[in-house]
Amino acid sequence: MSLIETARKVRENAHAPYSNFKVGAALRAASGAVYAGCNVENVAYPEGTCAEAGAIAAMVAGGDSQIAEIAVIADSPKPVSPCGGCRQKIAEFASGDVIVTLTTIDGVTMQTTVADLLPGVFDADYMSRV
Repeated sequence: MSLIETARKVRENAHAPYSNFKVGAALRAASGAVYAGCNVENVAYPEGTCAEAGAIAAMVAGGDSQIAEIAVIADSPKPVSPCGGCRQKIAEFASGDVIVTLTTIDGVTMQTTVADLLPGVFDADYMSRV
């Protein structure tokens, strides 16, 4: 199953009672294992947690620490981009040249890289004097 199909399938499990905006994400770790996540909203935090963060948490829980590729899908008129927080999380676990595929449930697809999603990423080099 492709990353897009995995993300499409897990998207259906999203818990989005406030926004009704379901998002799915799937990533392939450097080990080759595939991990998926969906957004989860709750009354105290209606914007919820993001699908990308869920997939990354699953990857870490699975013992992997390096993203080789990631895909995100939503029912939107154009491919949905990860939020700023998720862009930073992705950058923590992926090199700048990792491919990020953004797609809609209608099949409109855009590919970019982690570096293009988050230019000027905050990384450990900024703390080199600490």
